[in-house]
Amino acid sequence: MSGSDYAIDVTGVTKRFGDKTVVNAIDLRVRRGEIYGFLGPNGSGKTTFIRMLCGLLTPDAGTGTCLGYDVRAQQAEIKRHVGYMTQKFSYYEDLSIRENLDFIARLYDVPDRRAAVQHSLERLGLVNRSHQLAGELSGGWKQRVALAACLIHQPQLLLLDEPTAGVDPKARREFWDEIHRLAADGLTVLITTHYMDEAERCHRLAYLAYGNLLAHGTLVEVLASARLTTWTVTGPDLLALADSLRGRDGVEQVVAFGMTLHVSGRDAAKLDAAVAAVRSPRHEWRKTASSLEDVFIGLMDQAKDNFA
Repeated sequence: MSGSDYAIDVTGVTKRFGDKTVVNAIDLRVRRGEIYGFLGPNGSGKTTFIRMLCGLLTPDAGTGTCLGYDVRAQQAEIKRHVGYMTQKFSYYEDLSIRENLDFIARLYDVPDRRAAVQHSLERLGLVNRSHQLAGELSGGWKQRVALAACLIHQPQLLLLDEPTAGVDPKARREFWDEIHRLAADGLTVLITTHYMDEAERCHRLAYLAYGNLLAHGTLVEVLASARLTTWTVTGPDLLALADSLRGRDGVEQVVAFGMTLHVSGRDAAKLDAAVAAVRSPRHEWRKTASSLEDVFIGLMDQAKDNFA
């Protein structure tokens, strides 16, 4: 296996289904020990890209390596060193937690299987529930079981596909604390999420829409590259105000956040002129730093649906 600094290093990776290109010539590098967030709308190609990385799908074009192994020619080797957590809980609900972990350990031919299972139970706080049937667990506990199963063969890379969907905020926070502990120990993590607070906990980010990589880098780099200016406004009759703003030259998005509107655009001068045209003493206007959500809504609006 290569001693490269990159756990993932691919160029031009492409996947088509029929006449639709669902992943379009993506270049991506993920450093070892990094938590890399993968964001984008449903149907953007995130899951397809992950499946190519872990050897479940073969790219139609492109080259590169995952953990030093060729993504086209060495898929079996990649699978041995990757932990993949799918969107849907995919373990046996009529088996206990311990039985599920033991089964996964057998599949990977893990040495000293019983000790490995016990270690996974202890690490994820599952010891007291180890004899509970998986089908009886809440979403947060199923998430822990799935993560324990992914770790049982001591992978070098974790691929996590929307692992916190449907999980309560406390369980999400505990999950992310564990992810950061794993990364501190040298494990590389690529994780897809729709939650902006989770994206902000990643070391680096990529935004994929309809198969195309539209932005990538650190949080600061992604925000800066968008060149988005945002005004926030509070006051009465915000719905009517929003309607009056939409369609004005320079206004690219108007989004409600609770009792506040975010009004954004990439041409600051035109946006300021549009705001000036509707300002009144009834509302409080303030220019603020654009949030990650502002940026990603803007990117989604710009993207062209490849299934349209």
